[in-house]
Amino acid sequence: MTDLWIFGYGSLMWRPGFAYVEAVRARLTGYRRCFCLYTTNHRGTPARPGLVLGLDRGGVCDGVAYRVEPQLARATVDYLRVREQANGVYREAHLPVTLQDEHKREVLAQAYIVERAHPGYVGALPLIQQARLIRGARGKSGNNLDYLINTLAHLDTLGIDEPELRRVMTLAGPHFARGGMEGLASPRVAALLNVCRALPCDAPVSRPGSRRRFIYRRQIAEWHSG
Repeated sequence: MTDLWIFGYGSLMWRPGFAYVEAVRARLTGYRRCFCLYTTNHRGTPARPGLVLGLDRGGVCDGVAYRVEPQLARATVDYLRVREQANGVYREAHLPVTLQDEHKREVLAQAYIVERAHPGYVGALPLIQQARLIRGARGKSGNNLDYLINTLAHLDTLGIDEPELRRVMTLAGPHFARGGMEGLASPRVAALLNVCRALPCDAPVSRPGSRRRFIYRRQIAEWHSG
């Protein structure tokens, strides 16, 4: 039995949700972190979608690689499939990542990359459109702009620079990010949201039924590992 490595590039970097014995900053080549996925649940609604981060092809991505002991590997994978593959917008992949430690080791890590055929995939939207969508959306997990602000704050803590996300923040309103992380919601962001929700939406209304065919990815992964 061998250790399991998990690559985190978004919320897994600050809220992994599983036990691990080592966490190392790591670089994945060939994929980038970007706002390329509609969210119609956690940070948006079907009538007013927001955007969340995905791991899409092209570029490089700095994140965190977690080493999980063999005896916890199965439980960790089961947990991640429930968390990341609920609607099929991500698919499981095993990719080489380079650990950014003194040894520069290369390990094979499990990661969740975007499914480009999924109706929630939006591709490379213009940054101004990303900003408009983000500042006008809210879902059951809170305001979409708070998600962007908190993401940038956590990346700063890890020493990871993400220029494109900063440009989106500048277009959305950089003064709303003053103070960094403010818990679940910022009063300034809530005030901006009230104004922006009255403006036209840049996204088509989501059709939930068109997403169901992608849930099979999680079921197939479970069958193969059963």
